[in-house]
Amino acid sequence: MKFSIIIPTLNEIKLLPNLLDQLNDVTLRKNYDYEIIISDGGSTDGTREYALNHSDKFIEHTENRNQNIGEGRNLGADMAEGDILIFLNGDILISSPEKFFELISNSFADSNYSAMTCCVSIFPEESKLVDKIFLSFYNNYFHVLNIIGVGMGRGECHIIKRKVFDENNGYNNNLAAGEDFDLFKRIRRNGKILFSREIVIYESPRRYRKHGHVKIFFTWLLNSIFVMLKHKSLSKTWEEIR
Repeated sequence: MKFSIIIPTLNEIKLLPNLLDQLNDVTLRKNYDYEIIISDGGSTDGTREYALNHSDKFIEHTENRNQNIGEGRNLGADMAEGDILIFLNGDILISSPEKFFELISNSFADSNYSAMTCCVSIFPEESKLVDKIFLSFYNNYFHVLNIIGVGMGRGECHIIKRKVFDENNGYNNNLAAGEDFDLFKRIRRNGKILFSREIVIYESPRRYRKHGHVKIFFTWLLNSIFVMLKHKSLSKTWEEIR
């Protein structure tokens, strides 16, 4: 199998169906060889039942403790059969699924890149000027980080060759936040990362609307500093906003 799409979820019944509708398109599945794996952190809102009927593989966290998103991704990767692992969040949409897979196939799969990521924006119908300014800055900043050798890709979309993922021991299960930065930082030490501007991942604005862009800026900044200097995140948990 060429691709394994791994989606960690926790109470995503409002938005997950939109992404799975994109990925379960009959023509898309015919043109590209991929499986859909849902790694659920213990949903109670109907996500589990929906995912069971709209994915190829489903794994459920049943322990009496909160599961970090990195752990959920790792468990999904353990079930994956693809040569390329595509990690997507459950609250996103792909600007053009056909172009998404075409770019991965033509520009990444047989290249010397170790991992790939892309720009992230807010759902167009919900986007405000402040969102565009904020995320434009971060998209450019993250692109530069990959060029200069630091390594960064937001967890909304991580595309990683299976061999590279295994060599780097996957995501750090102990990080409540910054696990995306941590993994790409480790990958970039020995390999190159492709940052594509030809595709966009659209995300929900729910976190920005609740906390505001300034608070999120400092949360991301402090978590990244802690990951770099102390190998742990400042945040002890990642708040669920639905």
